[in-house]
Amino acid sequence: MCDPVKKKLQDELQSALKELEQLDSRLQQKADYGPGKGDPAIYEWELTLALRQQAQAKVETTRQALQRLEEGRYGICERCSEAINPERLEALPLTTLCIKCARSQRR
Repeated sequence: MCDPVKKKLQDELQSALKELEQLDSRLQQKADYGPGKGDPAIYEWELTLALRQQAQAKVETTRQALQRLEEGRYGICERCSEAINPERLEALPLTTLCIKCARSQRR
């Protein structure tokens, strides 16, 4: 089970790193921000910055998932220490909570 999971996580990490690199490149490009408030260039820059923050978070959570896999903790709920359902891991490979704990956290 670990080899396909590790490959999937590594692929996700590479994808997130590539996205992060592209977003960094877009942010580094010089832009004319125009008159200020309401300028489309500023809106685009802010949107790109928000996307970069999401990509950075995905890189971090994917690295954490790979670390848990290496340590033998991948697929174990961080709250109750029970095994996370394989179907849940398939759908949400970066999850750290079983469905029961995730539901109780949302409340």
